[in-house]
Amino acid sequence: MLLTKTRPVNFLTEIKPPDPLILQEGIGVANGTFGELLQGALQGDNNHFLVTLPIQKFSRAVFTPNDATKRITVTPSNKSKSLTLIQKLVEHYGLSIGGHLSIESELAEGKGLASSSADLVATARALESTMGCVIPTELILAILRAIEPSDGVMYPEFVTFFHRKVELGRRLGFPSRLKVLAIDEGGQIDTIEYNRRNHPFTEEECAEYAELLQTIEIAIQCNNLKLLGRVTTRSAILNQKRNPKRHLAQMLEICKATNALGVVVTHSGPCIGLLFPHEPAFQKQIEQAKTQLANLSDQVFMVESLHA
Repeated sequence: MLLTKTRPVNFLTEIKPPDPLILQEGIGVANGTFGELLQGALQGDNNHFLVTLPIQKFSRAVFTPNDATKRITVTPSNKSKSLTLIQKLVEHYGLSIGGHLSIESELAEGKGLASSSADLVATARALESTMGCVIPTELILAILRAIEPSDGVMYPEFVTFFHRKVELGRRLGFPSRLKVLAIDEGGQIDTIEYNRRNHPFTEEECAEYAELLQTIEIAIQCNNLKLLGRVTTRSAILNQKRNPKRHLAQMLEICKATNALGVVVTHSGPCIGLLFPHEPAFQKQIEQAKTQLANLSDQVFMVESLHA
């Protein structure tokens, strides 16, 4: 399919698609996260941040362009945010094109697994594939800011991310591979509604979160998994004030009994898990923990972290 594009309004330095533009079916994939290793706020206006835990669960988007129409449709029909994103990107690049966007995801919605963010990033990557060029991350972030708070899944590695401002803090690389053995306490939480709630952080909390952030950044970069686990556990405890987990006390006990690295939660979701190294030596402890978690919930599952 051959299409000559009109000149877009450039508000960011970017890599432009070829001209004339040959459009083809595009496929994009983006990972989710298991909640956050750490989530809190620093002192200052709107300095809410998180540290991602990217996992091997994905959203997949397919965009099939159609130059016979300017209308873009999406399935499932409730993926309206992804539809908005692709419409804005098409408009930005001055493409007179329609088509169909299809999204499939391994990430359950409303569980704090970054399902919506993964859908959006996969959508942008599908359009990249269609146009045969790289869409700058800065452009994607700029459009996402107008849509919803976002996790940092546009970056494959572990990152510090200011989710309400949709702004990168720091890229941290990859620690050794991790496993999360988790339970779902049930229900769904809407990310936009959660972030609209007034959960003010005290100066004392902000000071502690600043220390925890510095500590976990060092832990990831130095691959100190025990230190990382201590931070995730503290973050889970602090988050009880905002999104309490019913089974936190039991999970802390199981964590200690099985020598897990720590407890980790989806801060804006209903899931809570135990963090283990991805090593054969820990398989016995994982099986022991799995048995104990089955006494708490019939929704026990495991995810593994992304790795370099």
